[in-house]
Amino acid sequence: MEQSSKTLTFVVPAYNMETYLERCVESLLSATDNSDIEVLIVDDGSSDSTPELADMYERRWPGNVRAIHQVNKGHGGAVNTGIANATGMYVKVVDADDWVDMPSIDTLMGTLRVQRVATDPVDMIVTNYVYDKVGKRVKHTVNFRHAMATNTVLGWDDLGCFGVAEYILMHALIYRTQVVRDSGMQLPEHTFYVDFIYAYQPFPWVKSMLYMDIPFYHYFIGREGQSVQTDVMIRRVAQLRLVNQRMVEATPEPGTVPDGLYRYMIHFLAIESSVTSVFLILSKARQTTVSRTELWADIDKASPAIGRDVRRKLVSRALNLLGSVGRWVIRRGYVVRREGRRLQLTCRARGCQLIFALYHRSGEHP
Repeated sequence: MEQSSKTLTFVVPAYNMETYLERCVESLLSATDNSDIEVLIVDDGSSDSTPELADMYERRWPGNVRAIHQVNKGHGGAVNTGIANATGMYVKVVDADDWVDMPSIDTLMGTLRVQRVATDPVDMIVTNYVYDKVGKRVKHTVNFRHAMATNTVLGWDDLGCFGVAEYILMHALIYRTQVVRDSGMQLPEHTFYVDFIYAYQPFPWVKSMLYMDIPFYHYFIGREGQSVQTDVMIRRVAQLRLVNQRMVEATPEPGTVPDGLYRYMIHFLAIESSVTSVFLILSKARQTTVSRTELWADIDKASPAIGRDVRRKLVSRALNLLGSVGRWVIRRGYVVRREGRRLQLTCRARGCQLIFALYHRSGEHP
């Protein structure tokens, strides 16, 4: 049994979130008994009233809310700060414009309290999450019922198959805090897409998990925006490249971890690598063509076995057609559009659909 002052710490990275912060914090403290819940609001150098609001919430909920102020470090830097300061046995990141499901929080806390006093507590909890889009009455809930048995302690070899473009996002994850710390994860500062590292690097330290079939996390999607401009994609593709490098470094060699874990990590790495390739191809710049070649070469260099297994995945084979023909297929076959903070990369080809959520943190400036 671990000694922690709280059961669950919510880390709330907040940059210029005065419009949404109260809704978020109130949802995190909506449990019937919130005495063992900690909310860390990490004000990431905000220029609006977010710092004052964070301090006000700390006064309103003493013993539950702590306001932490820092110079701007981006979403990753704010998450790092939150994890370093967490006193809960478990930790969950909730973006300041998102919220959690109030009817579900009591169910979750009941499970976490059981784990808190267990001799061998689980390392990770997975829940469903909801795409909560403005103006839509029917919300899309992402669940993992086909891949994970419900309310049963699982190991990696107990998992079923994930779909070709399906993976576990940060929104679905609650880690045991010590697991994250033991993994040594430090997210890059001033970098987009660090969510992928958060939902990847600590996994080899996760030995047991529990799936709860509840719509716990609500991911807020604002009004549909215009198509993403190519120049914006070009500027940020270097950050995707950095994230890819960090993920490759975090991938264990086959045979050193459970087979189920290795299969899942190769699956996720293949998706991220392939989408990075698509952005590089769509940019049409010569230097990004070179960078795309280097991306795959670097995976092979880091580990021939990992490179081989990533390339064998269907999504990787589809995106590694050679020469100008391959680049033409990608440019003709994919559409990139923005939906709130979510970028959707969708394959036009019949029978092939790759939708990859790339998160442009509204609370971050690079």
